[in-house]
Amino acid sequence: MAMTQALPAVQPTVAPSTRWVTVQFVLAGVVWGASFLFMKVSLEGISPAQVAWTRIVLGALTLGVLVLARREHLSRSIRVWGHLTVLGLTFCVFPFLLFSWAQQHVSSGVASIFNATTPIMTAVMAWLVFRVERLKTLQVVGIAVGVLGVLLIIAPWQGIALDGSLVAELAILGATASYGFSLAYMRRFASNTGMSALGFTFGYIAMAGVVMAVLTPFLVLTPVRLDLPIVASLLMLGCLGTGIAYVWSQNTVRAWGPTRASTVTYITPVVGVVLGILILGETMSWNEPVGALVIFLGILLAQDRLRRRTGV
Repeated sequence: MAMTQALPAVQPTVAPSTRWVTVQFVLAGVVWGASFLFMKVSLEGISPAQVAWTRIVLGALTLGVLVLARREHLSRSIRVWGHLTVLGLTFCVFPFLLFSWAQQHVSSGVASIFNATTPIMTAVMAWLVFRVERLKTLQVVGIAVGVLGVLLIIAPWQGIALDGSLVAELAILGATASYGFSLAYMRRFASNTGMSALGFTFGYIAMAGVVMAVLTPFLVLTPVRLDLPIVASLLMLGCLGTGIAYVWSQNTVRAWGPTRASTVTYITPVVGVVLGILILGETMSWNEPVGALVIFLGILLAQDRLRRRTGV
């Protein structure tokens, strides 16, 4: 998932080169797009809860090593850590569990397409729930267009049955709504913590790790079957996708700003769909890529980019 909006203020750092920022931007999009493949492979040997638990714990450990190596400042405020705990739940625990469970019933490509609704969910949460943004009429139209794209993928004309795939698609939308809630919550309550982007990210992922550690007896003490592809997928999903990629994303936000950096949303579903087809042999119906294009149009409208680009 691309977490590139509404990020907290960061401490001054040496700006990376423009070329290196571009490389990090592309790498983050590729890794997050591949995360849906990693989840699908991991589910062949472990439960959805174990997938979520492993990626959070590995991500927290990876970022913790970086924080120690860079001697990052961490807040001592109980209030700040309270907000980080909320974000750990809504930005990591809830959506990771929902995504992992849902991918038992839908293809990795479809999951990656639905993940692209995150910017639209963020706009809705920032506008209706936290009141930190005012949306123009065209942006509201963009939200409606995004909903239309979701309906195209669900394909209600084929008949609505409360089977596993439909419930899974709704679960993924619940996960992206949780991402949107978290991004708007950041802007409202955690925009000035005094920590760097790395320290802030470590904070909420570490709190998610604490929650998962407490829930270990209830969620993950079940049989597992591990082989090389599953272990490699978990390491990539945790250390890279929930660890290093977040650092790349934070550097992109600092260099480009959140609006431009959020275009990583357009990379992840493309990578997810291509990997699903090439490696997992997944297939797609015509309505799924068409729905994805409609969602992208909705994102452009909801973020007011078309107006800004045309100078209207």
